[in-house]
Amino acid sequence: MAVVLVSGGLDSMISAASAKAAGYRILALSVDYNQRHQIELAAARRVAHELGAERHIILPLDLSAFGGSALTADIEVPKDGVQPGIPVTYVPARNTIFLSLALGWAEAAGARDLFIGVNALDYSGYPDCRPEFISAFEGLAEIATKAGVEGQPFKIHAPLQHMTKADIVREGTRLGVDMGLSWSCYDPAPGGLHCGRCDSCRLRSKGFEEAGIPDPTAYAVKPQG
Repeated sequence: MAVVLVSGGLDSMISAASAKAAGYRILALSVDYNQRHQIELAAARRVAHELGAERHIILPLDLSAFGGSALTADIEVPKDGVQPGIPVTYVPARNTIFLSLALGWAEAAGARDLFIGVNALDYSGYPDCRPEFISAFEGLAEIATKAGVEGQPFKIHAPLQHMTKADIVREGTRLGVDMGLSWSCYDPAPGGLHCGRCDSCRLRSKGFEEAGIPDPTAYAVKPQG
């Protein structure tokens, strides 16, 4: 059994599908942090159902009270293409917070495996997507929990860690999942469309294009670059 972070995005969907393919029973965890793209939670429900999660918790945790991100505050989402550096769509400590929640559920449920869909190649420059972060959190889990100090360490699985977005799309195809169920856009357009201009839309579109696999995503405008 594994606790799997399911945001509703493409990467988290393929990570969850990897857990299922490896034979894990899935406990799906999503966080309603009052994100700008609340529509992703509907996608998370679809994904959890599609992958046969034994339980799906959508946990309310309003990070807009902190702000500090274009996803949780009145800050414009960049739409000029992926730029160097850490963008304003970075949510302070988000993956640390989410993995801490997943760790708490895992210990309570008797699970010792956690899955998260981070990758360090085709991504937006977030520091909490790097391998050293995953390794450090795994070490933290060992000393911060009753299970860990009693010799039952936790394993943080990041199966997409070293994949490009094209690799991730190919893996989704190999696993036979319907990637059209997922949602990536940070700033949804009217009518439930991906905007086609934010970093996340551009990276998603680029992945399908480079993989040579038809993109099932409905965009308001065709992503460029």
